[in-house]
Amino acid sequence: MGNMETKQTKWEELSISNDFLFGKVMQNPELCKELLQRILPDLKIDRIEYPELQKSINVDMDAHSVRLDVYVKDDRETVYDIEMQVSDTKELPKRSRYYQGMIDLQLVDAGQHYKKLNKSYIIFICPFDLYGKGRHIYTFEYICKEDNSISMGDEAVKIFLNADGTMDDVSRELKAFLDYVAGQKPEDSYVEKLEEAVQEAKKNREWRHEYMTLLMRDQENVEKGEELMLALMQKLVADKRFGEIERIKDDKDYRLILYREYHII
Repeated sequence: MGNMETKQTKWEELSISNDFLFGKVMQNPELCKELLQRILPDLKIDRIEYPELQKSINVDMDAHSVRLDVYVKDDRETVYDIEMQVSDTKELPKRSRYYQGMIDLQLVDAGQHYKKLNKSYIIFICPFDLYGKGRHIYTFEYICKEDNSISMGDEAVKIFLNADGTMDDVSRELKAFLDYVAGQKPEDSYVEKLEEAVQEAKKNREWRHEYMTLLMRDQENVEKGEELMLALMQKLVADKRFGEIERIKDDKDYRLILYREYHII
């Protein structure tokens, strides 16, 4: 397994496993379509297009902004959100639920019927095994607990790919892509095309500038978050709420509640 990248990796050293570069490479519709076909071999995708929603989703000022890596739809109006996720934040299942909700809100305009909701796939590509079972792919759809033959029928599918899988459970083509994500260079025509696209993308000065700008913005957000955390801790100490100091380090939702309680944000 190759070294996976953090947000701080230098532009010249980026590989396909970096979410920013992955998003840029997937702007090539042929590369994106072939990846979807490797992940979903039973689907026949003639063409894909990139809706404006690809940029970001932000429902209101209090909501978390969602910056999608790759958002496309095919000729049957099925939508696909593909995310490259390097670090195991322990929150991917909940994040996939949030992404699904945000995308659905955008797909159905006010007053339109729920039947207008497109079939959707939310796909996370990871270098780690989120569920620890050794599988390369975990596909989730809502199934009736009392009768597994009954599908809920909401046409919302969530897929978690694991580049660190050990089972023989995917096609050679998909395995080659996942090995490439893991830092290997398998002999595969699609992987070769991806590597060419990665090297070409790194020559793009505009994308390099955008990447550096995002890095600086992320760093500023980290510093701001640390300042807010310190201010909250001082408030808790002053009020002798010592037991809550450890909790706010790991519980983002509770931290947000206390920020508002103390009018810190």
